Amino acid sequence: MASTSDIRNGLCIRYNHDIYKIIEFLHVKPGKGPAFVRTKLKSVTTGKVIDNTFSAGHKIDDVRVETHKFQFLYNDGEFYHFMNTEDYTQIRLTESALDAPGLLKEGEVVTILINTEDQMPLSVEMPASVILEVTHTEPGVKGNTATNATKPATVETGAEVNVPLFINEGDKIKIETEKGTYKERIKE
Repeated sequence: MASTSDIRNGLCIRYNHDIYKIIEFLHVKPGKGPAFVRTKLKSVTTGKVIDNTFSAGHKIDDVRVETHKFQFLYNDGEFYHFMNTEDYTQIRLTESALDAPGLLKEGEVVTILINTEDQMPLSVEMPASVILEVTHTEPGVKGNTATNATKPATVETGAEVNVPLFINEGDKIKIETEKGTYKERIKE
């Protein structure tokens, strides 16, 4: 058993007969009344995100998890297949277990949280950023750089990301996986 002071991003808890992963939290101490913790919880079984508020000191049932490095192999339409980098065992997960499936490139190494009680995979944590190649984007208009203008670009995984006007097809860009936003262009 843990309490609200143990809440952190990535913590898995048992709540409403399901296992949820905390993806966002905020400790609030109003001037009047008791403190509380506002959280965003993502169900590891359905992928549904809910908002919940816990009063300060509330007991929460945390789930003990282990992290393992897995390499993404391929997606067959229904399942995403991963291989453990230590013992080469393979697992398959549904798309709802992934935070950003559109940014997952074959060969990418991710961290998978595994419930220690039943050895079931709970969720996939992507690296903080990924480097992907732009496969399609419209050419930028010269002289239109006074504002922070962006244009849509399709990357090699099929995801669409807004990029600055100077990005062209074939450029490699770094994308922040948490928000799915452009970070920088990678020079080779």
